[in-house]
Amino acid sequence: MGRENKTYLTEFILLGLSSDQQTQILLFVVFLLIYLLTVLGNLLIILLIHIDSRLHTPMYFFLKNLSLTDLCFSTTIVPKMLSHFLVTRKTISFTGCSTQMFFFLVMGCTESSLLAVMSYDRYVAVCKPLHYSTIMTQRVCVLLVIGSWVSGVFVSLVDTTFTLCLPYQGPNMINHYFCEPPALLKLASEETYKAEMVIFAMGVVILLGPASLILFSYCNIISTVIQIQSGEGRLKVFSTCGSHSIVVIFFYGSTIFTYMQPNSKKMNEGDKVISVFYSVITSMMNPFIYSLRNKDVKEALKKVLRR
Repeated sequence: MGRENKTYLTEFILLGLSSDQQTQILLFVVFLLIYLLTVLGNLLIILLIHIDSRLHTPMYFFLKNLSLTDLCFSTTIVPKMLSHFLVTRKTISFTGCSTQMFFFLVMGCTESSLLAVMSYDRYVAVCKPLHYSTIMTQRVCVLLVIGSWVSGVFVSLVDTTFTLCLPYQGPNMINHYFCEPPALLKLASEETYKAEMVIFAMGVVILLGPASLILFSYCNIISTVIQIQSGEGRLKVFSTCGSHSIVVIFFYGSTIFTYMQPNSKKMNEGDKVISVFYSVITSMMNPFIYSLRNKDVKEALKKVLRR
């Protein structure tokens, strides 16, 4: 009877990245600039790939989807985060929190799968160049992208369901700047072990699985590149792999640290800073690392500007 009389929470208070007003204004400016760069960079990539026929290849098809994912990923979190920098009481409804968490997980998990698909595409291009056109057909590319989105939705549904099926009847202060499972579980009124184990299992599937595929692809690419006679060709591939590995380390390193460790009842400031890397920074970095440094994309951009 006592449990039935308790009131379930209808809203949460997000503590954000800082409680100091001046720091919040500074953070507002910084994250606004990051968000504008993210939106402009990813929209530019989507536009260039759409209008330039030379970029209608498997690699750019995957990059276009990555940019779309990054755009949605960042928009799920940053606008609400920016509005909270300007107010004292940073509230979000239970429904709003649930919606943000679901779409954040969809975009994050889809991105994880897409990064693995892109590494496989590069593996085939470098290690099996003669078979590339027969392996990476249009049908295969579409199926790989659909599979990435389906895996993202599936993992998000599982994680969100197990997180939200727990009762939330006590404190409503989330020591975070957005709603995600590890932060929300700390407020649950019941034992969270089952939910934590499910989230851990999903992390193995959607984080360790793709990360292992990327590691396998890059090891084979490096092994093949070492055998290339041309020093220029070798340098080009190493440069590309090096820049891509920065994104991989940032994204997978920070997400694995957050989702693959035991859940404590307290979230420290370091955890929030680490989550900034996968929730905000990588979405801004991807267009510049994967596309805007690329010669073909630069040519497409010059072509558009000359019109």
